[in-house]
Amino acid sequence: MRDPYTVLGVSQSASDDEIKKAYRELARKYHPDNYQNNPLADLAEEKMKEINEAYDTITKQRSGEMPRSSAGSYGGGYQQSYAASSNPAYARVRNLINAGSLAEAEQLLYQVGQKDGEWYFLSGSIAYRKGWLDEATQNFTRAVQMEPNNMEYRQALAVMQRGATGGYRPAGYSSTTCDPCTAYLCCSCLTPWGGPCC
Repeated sequence: MRDPYTVLGVSQSASDDEIKKAYRELARKYHPDNYQNNPLADLAEEKMKEINEAYDTITKQRSGEMPRSSAGSYGGGYQQSYAASSNPAYARVRNLINAGSLAEAEQLLYQVGQKDGEWYFLSGSIAYRKGWLDEATQNFTRAVQMEPNNMEYRQALAVMQRGATGGYRPAGYSSTTCDPCTAYLCCSCLTPWGGPCC
């Protein structure tokens, strides 16, 4: 699991009230009741679990039940890669993808020297937004291979494996399966704080 503060979209210096407010807003948005008979029900359930775990971890840390040094080590022993998530170039690429500036995002991404898991994830996200589903799947797969415990990457790959059949689809492509996928990928995965953009 990612850094719990990132999951809730708050800084580590946020007050307890700010953290509680962020948790409640996310819990309200991803509550299972909102996704009955919805193709995104499984993803919403995973997101809700992640939100609950993040809030629980922060609460335990702040009450002294869990040392802060273990913040990135729970949910299967995953160690958060803070170096990758704090890369300002990646944050800028995510913002450009969210804004729909795919050419600029791609150009900036190719200026990054090292191709790590986040690089492949963002490359896959750009390909997905372009409708290049085979390329997106390949990049998401490579990101998961490099960082198998990163939930963001695994969720993106799961979306591709469940909803995409491969091949090229034009940027304006629309279907009931892929519209929610696009919304999930673009709003949940691509925001720098890991939360929804809308």
